[in-house]
Amino acid sequence: MTKQITGTVNWGIIGCGDVCEVKSGPAFNKIPHSKLVAVMRRDAEKVKDFATRHQVPKYYTDAEVLILDPDVNAIYIATPPSFHEIYTLMALAAGKPVYVEKPVTIDSKSLSRMIESEKSLNGKVAVAHYRRALPLFIQIKELLQTGVLGKIRLVSLQTLQPPVSKIVAQTGGNWRINPALSGGGLFHDLSPHQLDILYW
Repeated sequence: MTKQITGTVNWGIIGCGDVCEVKSGPAFNKIPHSKLVAVMRRDAEKVKDFATRHQVPKYYTDAEVLILDPDVNAIYIATPPSFHEIYTLMALAAGKPVYVEKPVTIDSKSLSRMIESEKSLNGKVAVAHYRRALPLFIQIKELLQTGVLGKIRLVSLQTLQPPVSKIVAQTGGNWRINPALSGGGLFHDLSPHQLDILYW
């Protein structure tokens, strides 16, 4: 059962790579009642460097050790999707809420197991679909709901990217195009935000 957090949310990040460098990592220390207290990455030098630069008190190379750290009361999973399920299940079993990057996982069977675990353990899992809270998208939704734009009959969404795009973090092995790690490639990596906004 997930414990109710009172006071400060003490975050532990599993997978402190590119997405945490500018978006998520620093943000956890910029909002009230939130603090980044621990990070984990398998590469010891890189996790130490991240922790030092971002003034994070603890760093680990083992996800389970971070999850079981008593000073950590919430887990943010920012690894490649193939690891999301196992770390989510571990965090839920430890009674800690989970904030997981998109895509949630690599396939629907994995997602079903995550949902079942969340329900059976009375846990909490949230997906990083933060765009629903951005002012631009809120305004567009209001325009659609009030009928200002008329009746919408078709939505055409295109994402055009060069082979090497600045909006996709550049990594040595480019795990995003390896289905075993990403679940499906660049479409699987980039489309969840757009599809979520359309659904919303």
